[in-house]
Amino acid sequence: MRWQGQKLGETDAAALPGLEDRSSVLRTVTTPEFAGMTFHEVLSRSALNKVPGSSRMPFGWTINPYRGCSHACVYCISPDTLILCADGRQRPLRELEIGDEIIGTEVQGFYRRYVRTTITAKWSTRKPAYRVTLADGTRLEASGDHRFLTDRGWKHVTDAETGQRPHLTLNNRLMGFGIGADDLSIEHSGEEYRRGYLAGMIRGDGMIFHGSYPSPRRTRRIHRFRLALIDDEALDRSREFLLDEGVPTRTRPFAVASATRSASQAIHTAAQAHVESIETLIETPAHADRDWYAGFLAGIFDAEGSCSRGVLRISNKNDEIIALIEEGLREIRIPYVVEAPRANGVRAVHVIGGLPSRQRFFAAVRPAITRKMSIEGTTVKTVADLRVVEITPLDGERDLLDITTGTGDFIANGVISHNCFARGTHEYLDLDGGADFDSQIVVKVNVVEVLEKELRRGSWQHELVALGTNTDPYQRAEGRYRLMPGIIEALAASGTPMSILTKGTLIRRDIPLLVRAAERVHVDIQMSIAMYDDDLQKAIEPGAPTTQARLDTVKALTDAGFRVTVFLMPIMPHLTDSVDALDTALARIRAAGAARVIYGALHLRPGVKPWFFQWLGEYRPDLLSSYRGLYPGVSAEAPKAYRQWLAKRVRPLIRMHGLDGRHEDDYPVRGTRPGFAPSASTAASAPAQPMLF
Repeated sequence: MRWQGQKLGETDAAALPGLEDRSSVLRTVTTPEFAGMTFHEVLSRSALNKVPGSSRMPFGWTINPYRGCSHACVYCISPDTLILCADGRQRPLRELEIGDEIIGTEVQGFYRRYVRTTITAKWSTRKPAYRVTLADGTRLEASGDHRFLTDRGWKHVTDAETGQRPHLTLNNRLMGFGIGADDLSIEHSGEEYRRGYLAGMIRGDGMIFHGSYPSPRRTRRIHRFRLALIDDEALDRSREFLLDEGVPTRTRPFAVASATRSASQAIHTAAQAHVESIETLIETPAHADRDWYAGFLAGIFDAEGSCSRGVLRISNKNDEIIALIEEGLREIRIPYVVEAPRANGVRAVHVIGGLPSRQRFFAAVRPAITRKMSIEGTTVKTVADLRVVEITPLDGERDLLDITTGTGDFIANGVISHNCFARGTHEYLDLDGGADFDSQIVVKVNVVEVLEKELRRGSWQHELVALGTNTDPYQRAEGRYRLMPGIIEALAASGTPMSILTKGTLIRRDIPLLVRAAERVHVDIQMSIAMYDDDLQKAIEPGAPTTQARLDTVKALTDAGFRVTVFLMPIMPHLTDSVDALDTALARIRAAGAARVIYGALHLRPGVKPWFFQWLGEYRPDLLSSYRGLYPGVSAEAPKAYRQWLAKRVRPLIRMHGLDGRHEDDYPVRGTRPGFAPSASTAASAPAQPMLF
C-alpha cells in the first residue's frame, strides 16, 4: 500500500483549521483504498477522556481512536460475482458470510501465492457501476473505485473524478485465471447430472457382482453392489444420489487405517432389484447431454482423478471410459491430451491449459472431493488471456457488496480483487457533521502508546472505560490502522474494565483477544443495530455492515461467551416505530442471542440536524414537516409526549421477547462483574447516536 502523502507542511496543518496544536499533525494523506476520504494522522496528547457529568453516566472515561467514520463504502462489486472459496468451489458473493474461509493471495519470497483467508467484514451499498470485459470472456461488474491486480500493480476500474490515480485501460492484463464466458448452463441438481455422476463413480470405483453358490438343497443366487472410498464427501453424494433414484444402501467400515493406507467406508446393497436398478442407472444414454457428461466427469474424477503439482489427470484402462472422458471434455470445451498407456494398460487423460483450464473444469463439473480442488500454495501465474477489452458504464445505480479479508484481497470471477477495509464531534476541528464526517477521518496513530502511559499513573483508579461513544472504533479504517488490539490489551493488562459499542462487524477479528481480556477484566459489548428494513438501512447507512451481518456478529460474540446488549436506537418517528417494525426487530435480536435491548428515540444534535433533514428531504420529503414539528428550532430531543408514547409501546415488547435483562442467567458471562446498561431515559440521549448519520 503506497500512501499518497507527505510529511507535515503548511497544507497538512491547514487541513484541520480548528486544531489548536497543529504541530500534532503528522501528515494528511489519501489512499486509493479509500477514494474520496482524507486521513489526518495525528499525535494525540491524551487517550483517556473524562466524561463531563459522569456521575449521571454508567462510565466515567472514553477512548476515541478515530474522529469521523469511514463506514461509507467506496469499493464494491456485483453480488453475483463468483468468489473462490477455501474448499475450491466458487460461490456468489451474496451467499458468503463473515467467518467464511475463502482464497486470497500473499507474497511469499519472490512469488505471490494463493492462500487461505477469512472474511472479517461485509458491506453493501448502492452506486454507479461498470462492466469490465476481458479477452477470455470473463466479465466483472464493479464500482469505479474498485481495484484489481494487474501485471503492473493495483488499478482502479476508472480514473478519479478529480486528480489522477492508477486505473484500468484497454489491454491492461489482470492477474488470476478468469472464468471465461459463462455459457455452459449446466443443471447440477438435475436428473441427468445425478445419473452421470453415478455412472462415472460406480464404473470407475464400484463393484457389481452376480453369482451363484450351489448347495445340497438348492443353488443360491447372490447379488452384490459395493462402493468403497476414503473420501466421505464422494461417498455421501453417491449414497444420496442413489437414494434419490429409489436405491437405499447401507454403510459400513471397509478398511482400517494403516501406515500405508487411509481408512475407508463402503456403501452396499444385496437386494437383487436394487443391484439391477444400479446397473440400469449407470448405462450410457443413447443421446447423452451436457448435464450427463458434467456429472460423469465429476464422478470419474472423484473415483479415478487426481490434481497435484498443477496437473489434472483421470486414469483408467477401459477404452469406453476413456472415450467418454474425452467426449465430456470436448462437450464442456476443456483442452486435453491422452497420454500413452503404461505397462499395466492404464491410460490417463491429462487436462492442459494450466490453472484456467483446471478451474473451469472444477466450476463446470463440480466434483465432491474438496482436497483434490485446493489451490493453496499455488503460484499466481496468468495463463488465460485476461486483457481488458472493454469498460462500459452501466445504467443507473446498482446494489453492490464488498468484503474485508485477512489478506486484503480475494478472487472475484477468477481475478485478484482488492477488498475494502460521530458527526457532531467533528465540529471541534471546524469540520462539518455531514460530508466531512464521512470523508475527513482523524486517526490518533499513537493512541496505544499514550494510553499505556496513562494507565501506569498511580492516580489511575481503574474505572470503566467506554469505546464507541462518539465514533465507531471498528469502522473500516480500523482494518487499516489496527488500533483496537493494542487498546484492548493495554486496558486488560492494567486491570481496567471496558465497554465497546460498535456497529462494525470487524470486531469479530478481535474475538479471541476479547476472550483473553475478559479472563482478567470485565468486558461489556454492545452492538448498534437500528434499522431492520433493508431499503431504509441502505439509505441511511449506505456503507455500514448490513443488519443481518451485525446480527450474525451478535451471535458470534454470544457463542464466545459474551452477554451482548443491542442498542435499538435511534427509533425514528413514522419510519421504525410501528408495532410490526419493533416486533420484527426484537424477534431477530432475540434469535441472534442478545441478552438485552436498550432503546431510544431519535436524538438530533445541532451539528447533525441539518444533515439529517437534508437526507430526509431527499428520502421521505412527506415526513419533513412532521419532523420539523417534532424537532423545532435547536431542540435535539423528541418531545416528552412522544418519548412516553414510545415507552408504552416498546417496553412490553421488550419484556415479551425476554430482552429486558431479567433472564441473564440464561446467558454465559464474560468478565468479573455484571455488565452495565443505561436506562431507557439515559439511552435516549446517549452520545453514540450521532455515528448513525
